[in-house]
Amino acid sequence: MTDTPSCPHDTPATPENAPAAPEEAPDDAPELFTWEFATDPYPAYAWLREHSPVHRTALPSGVEAWLVTRYGDAKQALADARLSKNPANHAGSAAAKGKTGIPGERKAELMTHLLNIDPPDHTRLRRLVSKAFTPRRVAEFAPRVQELTDRLIDRFIEDGEADLIHDFAFPLPIYAICDLLGVPREDQDDFRDWAGMMIRHGGGPRGGVARSVKKMRGYLAELIHRKRENPGDDLISGLIRASDHGEHLTENEAAAMAFILLFAGFETTVNLIGNGTYALLRHPEQRARLEASLAAGESALLATGIEELLRFDGPVELATWRYATEALTLGGQEIAAGDPVLVVLAAADRDPDRFADPDALDLSRSDNQHLGYGHGIHYCLGAPLARLEGQAAVATLLRRLPDLRLAAEPGDLRWRGGLIMRGLRTLPVQFEPGRRLEESDTLSPL
Repeated sequence: MTDTPSCPHDTPATPENAPAAPEEAPDDAPELFTWEFATDPYPAYAWLREHSPVHRTALPSGVEAWLVTRYGDAKQALADARLSKNPANHAGSAAAKGKTGIPGERKAELMTHLLNIDPPDHTRLRRLVSKAFTPRRVAEFAPRVQELTDRLIDRFIEDGEADLIHDFAFPLPIYAICDLLGVPREDQDDFRDWAGMMIRHGGGPRGGVARSVKKMRGYLAELIHRKRENPGDDLISGLIRASDHGEHLTENEAAAMAFILLFAGFETTVNLIGNGTYALLRHPEQRARLEASLAAGESALLATGIEELLRFDGPVELATWRYATEALTLGGQEIAAGDPVLVVLAAADRDPDRFADPDALDLSRSDNQHLGYGHGIHYCLGAPLARLEGQAAVATLLRRLPDLRLAAEPGDLRWRGGLIMRGLRTLPVQFEPGRRLEESDTLSPL
């Protein structure tokens, strides 16, 4: 689960709270946050790991932050209680603070979710939410995920071509999380529109993200009210019922948690499916291994393969914002109180000091303690659902579209802008037209 920052123009920090100027980068330092960098950031991250592993830089929004790129430092930072998730601990100006979360979440009173708070509030909220978001609930949801996967493929299988982002990777997690939350089917297309605006990362109309957040907040308030009157066996009803020693989520807390489960739970899965499928199409020998394993009725390679796809080119490039509550040393660098810190998961997960041959895709990699879903108390609550959706999506695509192939040159593909997430804008593919499933067909196995 993660959040994406907005990128409006910054105003200068006042002298008393202005962060120290970043050290001047060496002449051969790579340029960060360009379109070329977005296409393949891994060479730049390799340079940073070797030459400047905890690196001060100006982000596209103008905010100064530290980038942490080595695995050991990253794991330490993700679990360090001195690095707060609360934006109030950012020493920058009010304008700078406004650039470190989801646009519109503050005005929509959606700040009280797990990505913005620290213990003890984080401990209380996570315990309450965990009562509703259980492994059993996710496991019971598997048949619905498989049904959605097959039905989405049915929509384009006869065409012989598709955009796997627009036609498959995007709608699958949206409809899945809406079903899990208890959003009625007739309202789910609205959620799809709002979510689509949120992942454009500046590609839509100005202010569109904040407007979508506001609309979603209004809808969630109404839905929570209806669920209080008529609860069901869904996640929002579970959030309303969840209690700990008589303590319940407030309405704002329930709305914020439903919002972040939806927001963080879908874009990560869009990118997992898109990036993962793209990686398999670029590595035919690994794809062939997985297809042979699935044809033999085995599941072990699929399970390790999803973990490797998460490590190799995962959906979350940088972990969400942290702020030093006191001066500390990280990777040999002095971090001042109030400084923002961003852990670069994509760099840490290709650290050769932790992973053998890290730039190679190996679906059977067994020692794979990647950081794709974080580490410590902020480890992603929705990871089991994302893994379930990722396994269903990849296995079903390979089974039903065995001759799936790219319909564009890799250099022509574009990656979505944005700081936190990493994902393709489109993934055009071709395949031999196939047959839609009939109602009597048995749905494909995971």
